[in-house]
Amino acid sequence: MGIFERFLSIWVALGIVAGTLLSLVFPSLFEAVAAFEFAHVNGVIAVFIWMMIYPMMIQVNFASIKEVGRQPQGLILTLVVNWLIKPFTMAALGWVFFRVIFADLVDPQTASEYIAGMILLGVAPCTAMVFVWSQLTRGNASYTLVQVSVNDIIMIFAFAPLAALLLGLTDLTVPWDTLLLSVALYVVAPLLAGMLTRRWLMGRGGEPAVSDFVARLKPVSILGLLATVTLLFGFQAETMLRNPLAIVLIAIPLLIQSYGIFFIAYGSAKAMKLPHDIAAPAGLIGTSNFFELAVAVAISLFGLTSGAALATVVGVLVEVPVMLTLVAIANRTRHWFPTARLEDAVEKPRDSGVG
Repeated sequence: MGIFERFLSIWVALGIVAGTLLSLVFPSLFEAVAAFEFAHVNGVIAVFIWMMIYPMMIQVNFASIKEVGRQPQGLILTLVVNWLIKPFTMAALGWVFFRVIFADLVDPQTASEYIAGMILLGVAPCTAMVFVWSQLTRGNASYTLVQVSVNDIIMIFAFAPLAALLLGLTDLTVPWDTLLLSVALYVVAPLLAGMLTRRWLMGRGGEPAVSDFVARLKPVSILGLLATVTLLFGFQAETMLRNPLAIVLIAIPLLIQSYGIFFIAYGSAKAMKLPHDIAAPAGLIGTSNFFELAVAVAISLFGLTSGAALATVVGVLVEVPVMLTLVAIANRTRHWFPTARLEDAVEKPRDSGVG
């Protein structure tokens, strides 16, 4: 493990501090970067996320994707957690904290908006960053791709009715440009680039060439993560300083939700005796959120300065630190799971040189 990975938590903490301080010193710079977006998807953030995702996409072995059907438990677990458990536990936690525990600290209207923002996070499973978390736990790249892709397909059809049900709205409008652009930008495009790169590398030196190239890209991937963290916290520095109490109140149920969902999925994977390279991503996918979509919907429904928008922003702020702790937990509990990989469960096809 290299110096970047060994001290990743420290680098991320420094990135958080750096982003916050730089935003206060050079606010115009961060405002210019923040303005570089289309359909609520920031172009600079997209570049950095690409730096993180691209190496994992090169590792995707298309010959093994069709074998996912022989070991569907991990996919089924992900879908159950994401769509039958997570949205409802998020709504329940929001209600308990802001209608009961924090009722004396927040006025009813603001409490309703905070709950709405949490619900929007709960019904938007992650598209992009989950590839990063999977890579950090040495997850099965091919299986993770299938898990994310199936979730994206379901989200296209289920996000609006599920969010409308939990929010009590009948006219919720999905920002399709944000949803479809994010899927194309964070899944389809890097997948195609990774496929072409893998094909070229396989023709030049086979799997050793692929492994060597991915290893060389690892520092670039970590730098992409750190740059993303720095920008995200830089974008929200003013919000954090203006509403510190609100951020703490919102963060508490979000943290409980994140850790709770992870242990539900991860514990279920252990009970199902799934291999670790499938179990870890299954737990992490349910915990991570598609924050671009949640923020976009919150702004369109409740306004830029609403409590709902603030709640989705807090989701962005807590996600990276939380996910890093869960990655550490997954890596330290690897011995709890069988070590067999998906490819080991079936007869490997002969390498045709095209990946």
